[in-house]
Amino acid sequence: MLPTVPFGPYQISRLIIGGNPFSGNSHVSREMDDEMMDYFNTENIKKTLFNCQREGVNTMQLRADRHLTRVIREYRMDGGTMQWIAQTCPELGDFGGSIRGIMGYKPIAIYHHGTIADNLFKAGDIDELKSRLAAIRATGAMVGLGTHMPELIEYADAHGLDVDFYMACVYNLSKVQRESSSVTGVANKGEPFDEEDRPLMYRAVRGTQKTCLVFKILGATRRSATPADVEGAFGEAFENIKANDAVVVGMFPKYSNQASENARIVRKVCGVS
Repeated sequence: MLPTVPFGPYQISRLIIGGNPFSGNSHVSREMDDEMMDYFNTENIKKTLFNCQREGVNTMQLRADRHLTRVIREYRMDGGTMQWIAQTCPELGDFGGSIRGIMGYKPIAIYHHGTIADNLFKAGDIDELKSRLAAIRATGAMVGLGTHMPELIEYADAHGLDVDFYMACVYNLSKVQRESSSVTGVANKGEPFDEEDRPLMYRAVRGTQKTCLVFKILGATRRSATPADVEGAFGEAFENIKANDAVVVGMFPKYSNQASENARIVRKVCGVS
């Protein structure tokens, strides 16, 4: 089985499956977006989730859009047991209404969408960000803050923003002004996946006592050319995060059993036989 860590009243596996590939968000190209969307019909999404479940992954991080909440419902009807960490969906419009709708699907936690949080932070609109976090808190779910910016984690800690955990991207995609492809409908191409970003985010992750769920450790395929590259990226992540942190990894098993491969690596780097 995979190692787990405390997460509020829950235990989460240190490997969490992320949902970007399910929604065709490759962060590579329109062509890869399309390939992911063509592959991930409902049956293949559920198959991927059940493969992860069999490998000891007990938590999934998926968007709370209408498509994936329907899939989550079917996955659970078929016997799926993974816990759900929900990402807010800016394209749904009314923030409070969409948050209340999420709760019907029983997430253990909800986190504020990273790109939107980064844009509010850069604009100095902290009051709006606080209001949104308060709306999540009012649901009773654990409250998370997504970001691509180490500065936002440091600010949130220093100013006591009401969050339980951070979703921390190891690449600062928000160093340039950008919008989520889920909002614009346009593939995100040419994003700044800069090598120097990772040490800065890992320092911020280690600098906070709150749990961090670290994502894009494989650089959205940029660090997965070979099995050695993949293992090296996982090793780097676990060497640099805290003992109570976990990694979130999207999987695209069209060509290989990534659930098995990733779980094996996590067991190895965490010293679990």
